[in-house]
Amino acid sequence: MYARVAKFEERDPSLTDKLIERAREQGPATVPGAKGFLGLLDRDRGTSVSITFFDSEEAIRDSEQAFEDMAQHFPAEMRGRRSSVEVSEVTIVEGDAERAKAARVSSLEGSPKAIDDSVGKVQAETLPKVRELKGNVGVIGLADRASGRFTVITLWESADALRQSEQQANRLREQAAESGGQKIGDVDRYEVAVAQQLSGVRA
Repeated sequence: MYARVAKFEERDPSLTDKLIERAREQGPATVPGAKGFLGLLDRDRGTSVSITFFDSEEAIRDSEQAFEDMAQHFPAEMRGRRSSVEVSEVTIVEGDAERAKAARVSSLEGSPKAIDDSVGKVQAETLPKVRELKGNVGVIGLADRASGRFTVITLWESADALRQSEQQANRLREQAAESGGQKIGDVDRYEVAVAQQLSGVRA
């Protein structure tokens, strides 16, 4: 499966609750061909990440007009400015993402040629340790083969559980980067605002 990852910024924080309500009713999960949707947001920074899952890259390309049409239901001040749209391969899906209330999104950057090795090491060495952490309810891994960036989304039952895992998460991230010969990129924390139809999402 593949994920269409759209990032937004400069959103009006006062409209956050309306954005969440509308995303649940008229958001990406309603796009033809979409198999699931994960909506992440940072209320304080006015940023958000919209992750929509599809069976193929072709299905994502075919959906672009539907996304443009859907955007008409979201005023610019509500959704913010779209800063990027990327497509990644879904390489890890563990746990029950629909239980998540908070997420940590970490990027590991390296050579495109080494991305399969990186994914394999995270699956074998890092994933079991993450799943043992108190409050973890799942992990999603997204691989961008063109850039060599591997994004790991760890999912937590609460914002408190996410905060309490910070020290262990930092250590595991450093170990994963060293093992895979990568460098650590962005690390962001979000509220899980919408999690729809994710039970059918597979790596």
